[in-house]
Amino acid sequence: MRKTVVGCRALLGEGALPSSGAVDIVVEGRLIREIRPHGAAEPEGNVVPAQGLLVTAGLINGHHHSHEGFYKGRKDNLPLELWMNYVRPLRPIELTPRDVYLRTMIGAIEAVKSGTTTISDDFNQSPRLRPDHVEQVFQAYTDIGIRANVGITLFDRPFFRAVPFVEEEFPKDLLARLDANKMYSADELLAFVTNLARTKHPKENRVGYIASPSAPQRCTEEFLLKVRRMADDHDLPLMIHVQETRMQVVTGQLWYGSTMIEYLDRIGFMKPKTAFIHGVWLNPREIEILARTGVSIQHNPTSNLKVGSGLAPIRALLDAGVNVSMGTDGCGSIEGPDMQNALYLAALLQKLRGDHTTWVGAAEAFHAATMGGAKALGRANELGAVEAGRIADLVGYRLDGISFTPLNNPVNQLVYSASRNEVDLVMVDGEVIEQGGKLTRIDEDAIIGEIHAAHERIEPMLTASEADVEELVVPYERIYRRCQCMDIAKDTYPARFSH
Repeated sequence: MRKTVVGCRALLGEGALPSSGAVDIVVEGRLIREIRPHGAAEPEGNVVPAQGLLVTAGLINGHHHSHEGFYKGRKDNLPLELWMNYVRPLRPIELTPRDVYLRTMIGAIEAVKSGTTTISDDFNQSPRLRPDHVEQVFQAYTDIGIRANVGITLFDRPFFRAVPFVEEEFPKDLLARLDANKMYSADELLAFVTNLARTKHPKENRVGYIASPSAPQRCTEEFLLKVRRMADDHDLPLMIHVQETRMQVVTGQLWYGSTMIEYLDRIGFMKPKTAFIHGVWLNPREIEILARTGVSIQHNPTSNLKVGSGLAPIRALLDAGVNVSMGTDGCGSIEGPDMQNALYLAALLQKLRGDHTTWVGAAEAFHAATMGGAKALGRANELGAVEAGRIADLVGYRLDGISFTPLNNPVNQLVYSASRNEVDLVMVDGEVIEQGGKLTRIDEDAIIGEIHAAHERIEPMLTASEADVEELVVPYERIYRRCQCMDIAKDTYPARFSH
């Protein structure tokens, strides 16, 4: 079926260049068939009114954790290693499949309403594998209409053992109790996700599967290479957390005799269509490895600020030819997957580093959130730009609000001034999923009402689960302080004002 997006201004091509005037965008099925001056021909098929809108490529959120949805707003002023255990229960919280559906919708609704057309969700299913829960994550994204890459967090080493000095700093009785907690079988989980790779490939499914080993420190080398082979065998994108914090650099030195990036390069893990999530603490040699192997850095400026991880060296990465994509991280760390916030901070924060002639600007931030995300997923010819032949994943921003008044430079104003309040139209796979600021495929008010009711029932379980974690805090704090005192390579790009 054809439809025509009528009368919009647009940011066109991979360079996101403003159209010289109003245009009509003809969509056939899921693809953009033609972009022509407004009124050059009669609209074809269904008319999508877009007068007064700036139409752009949809934003690509390369990193989100839907399992953190109910934790929004619960913690503040904690570094990553002291915060993250609160959102990974030591014992299962008894959620129903519908709870998981609603939890996923918390992020999905905000993603769409902030101009996101693709989201990559690293969904933690531990300590038990629940296929009915996984199904509801896929169902939520299917229902709202967004493009989603759903990864099941893969690891075969318990989270509490993914830091150094555990044997020295944890009380022996606590270690014994923690070690007694049963994890899912690594082979069982790998078999489960291999079936998802066969049946829900992202090239054939708008909501598809993506490989997501959690992090090098949470996986044995054998397991990492098994996941790598699975991704390669099925031509899947892969995402993995790497060197978000200084402590993770120290961990690499202690465990592998090198940084984690050097270790992953050494074992043959680094390949194109692979995104290293965060990549905050890097040195020039690691950036050379990233450029050589074609691995993308997945930049999450909002969450890196919230948990104090620091400022990634984006200019050095771009100058070396490393692809940079963008994401938000989960609701537990940064309260929501609002890509407009990520865009804003990605451009502004980089002005803290270097001379003004090397600052990252609005155009580069927008490129990372569109074309950079498409390249990281191996879809640079399909997503990320408003161009004939590409998939029609489009967003329309209202130009009549104060953010774009007066209109001088649409890219600068989109990045530095606009917010999700200007998002008026969202199209994914050629289907309108938000129009006039209203979601078209779900009853947003009813879903939000359900979320509130579910949270009222679940909140006491969250509080009890967080209480379980409290006895880990003191030994974790000692480990954190101990690692902070250890040296790292002197040419590591400074990620914080004090480290």
